[in-house]
Amino acid sequence: LTEDECAEWVELHRTAATSIKERDEKLKAAAFAIERNLTIVGATAIEDKLQVGVPKTISTLEKAGIKLWVLTGDKRETAIEIGYSTKVLTPKMCVTEVADKGANFVRAQCAMEFIKLVKAGKLPVYQRSEVDR
Repeated sequence: LTEDECAEWVELHRTAATSIKERDEKLKAAAFAIERNLTIVGATAIEDKLQVGVPKTISTLEKAGIKLWVLTGDKRETAIEIGYSTKVLTPKMCVTEVADKGANFVRAQCAMEFIKLVKAGKLPVYQRSEVDR
């Protein structure tokens, strides 16, 4: 950008940022005005880190037989990758992805997972021999 183009955009952004009406739309328009024909010369990432002691606590919960549910707003792939890298998830854990595709879909998915766990013998209290007693 030339100095004049830069000054013009700074004024556009200042006007948008201080606008009482339609501020969000004006800020978005200012961003679109400057964010075009760009060449990325570098990139960075921010890593969310768990608080100290969280992986150890989760490991202790698992050893005590306590079931752990993880809810996240991250993309599923990201959440799973972070879970394994921080040892919050382990290969011996049963990881089930539940996508929000409506209440009936989630209920059916949870029911199918429950049946899988029963059939695999991971929930012995629900095995046929226990239920028939």
